[in-house]
Amino acid sequence: MMKRTLTKLTLTLAALSTLTLTACEDFLDVNDNPNKAVAVPADLRLPAALVSTVNEETVALNQLGALWGGYWGTTNEGANLFTKEKAYSLVAITDGRDGIPFWENGYTTLLTYQLLRQEAEGTNSPNYAGIAKIMQGWHFLRLVDLYNNIPFDDALQGTVRLTPRYEDGQQVYGKAVDLITEGMQDIKNAPQTAPRPGPDDVVFQGNMTRWLKLANTVKLRALLRQSQAGTGAYVQAELAKIQAEGSGFLNAGESANVQPGYLVTAGKQNPFWEAYYRTAAGIVTANFTDLRPTEFILSEYQRLNDPRLARLYARTSAGQYRGVVFGAPATSGTTFNRANTSTFLGPRENNNLAGGLFKSAQQPSVLLSSMESLFLQAEAAERGWLATATARSLYEAAIRESFLYLEVPAAAAAVATYLAQPTVRYDQAPNKLERLITQKWLALNSISSIEAWNDYRRLGFPAALPNSPQAPSPTARPLRLLYPETERTTNGPEVGKQGSLDGLTDKVWWDQ
Repeated sequence: MMKRTLTKLTLTLAALSTLTLTACEDFLDVNDNPNKAVAVPADLRLPAALVSTVNEETVALNQLGALWGGYWGTTNEGANLFTKEKAYSLVAITDGRDGIPFWENGYTTLLTYQLLRQEAEGTNSPNYAGIAKIMQGWHFLRLVDLYNNIPFDDALQGTVRLTPRYEDGQQVYGKAVDLITEGMQDIKNAPQTAPRPGPDDVVFQGNMTRWLKLANTVKLRALLRQSQAGTGAYVQAELAKIQAEGSGFLNAGESANVQPGYLVTAGKQNPFWEAYYRTAAGIVTANFTDLRPTEFILSEYQRLNDPRLARLYARTSAGQYRGVVFGAPATSGTTFNRANTSTFLGPRENNNLAGGLFKSAQQPSVLLSSMESLFLQAEAAERGWLATATARSLYEAAIRESFLYLEVPAAAAAVATYLAQPTVRYDQAPNKLERLITQKWLALNSISSIEAWNDYRRLGFPAALPNSPQAPSPTARPLRLLYPETERTTNGPEVGKQGSLDGLTDKVWWDQ
């Protein structure tokens, strides 16, 4: 057994090394079957799988949500960056060479969890199997959110199902929620003698109660996604199951963060830091150079006298906060030049002190934050779905967690002052749901931006969210992604059964 004194990141790398070395030895042994899968212990598979999940969440998915959810645009000098996202070119996004492999990465990570699950079930390790099922449910839900109908029962079967059958998105949602419930049961029924994760669990370090809370929170997110879909009876039945199970949800101070032991080394830093701030050598990335906050997000923070603004962005040389317009053409003059707009705030821009988003190269990655969980609970309470706390108390707790995460100075006093404003107070909102979702949007900025796009599709908040000037029409917005070129090539007949592939008019099932 590998010594637990190794860093968590080393555990992940050791798993890959084990695969490589074993393969080399087997190649020289003519008496072994070269097609036989190499057994990798569950405690080596788990950290690799969890890191794969959070990398996709904090980079690719976060980026798409930040662009389409109203947070990010580019400078004039960077006008040729993110062109397919600015023009809503869904065909380009699905391109096999230059596209964004959401589908491919999603199913690859699902397969990693499937192998973990099989290994765990074969070695009587229900805690590991339970985590694998919970995270598989997470990924199936994500894929439906992006594409709608997807393979579920026929997925992950290799050569047994070369052309996996697609299932209705609503049906997959139900099966994914059931899979998460099954994973929870594995954990709750695990004998005391069963193997239990420790440092290899780079999220909760073996705290299985937290895994149960995360599972319930992911289910709550999935149930709220259906708020406009007319599935009230199903939602109520599932909420009753959550209440009867009794573990509750992630609350204040209980964020699901991934910390595999990041290092100030190329390829081993926090992935958000490395993609959007600085390399291990301290050189600014191209994204940091040319990504900027939008005028819209800045105006919302300023309208609300929000102290989080100063934790997120740096002032320009003129002492102002200046943003850009998402999708603005390169001919927009000098207003949106690098020198005239606000960068993200990191240590180099903050007298070597941590910024709100960029704290250090070794900061944990956010999988699902306590603030998001509290906002989900607040919405459920506002809809009359939860009675454990009031919508107002949950709303205020969520904002408090956001202030704490961004390290707003004197956070307790700052949040009290902020919440006292009529424009922020929950009980003075003319539309409480709109106020709640707007505050959630402000809190998840560049942390879990994909949820901003999901909420906008579902509810239309923030209502004044500007459209891209490069949109095909003034009202055209992306509602889902097209099936990728790789899938159309290898599973064309099944893709063809899904009907129209015009993602600018087709919706996912819950978007009513």
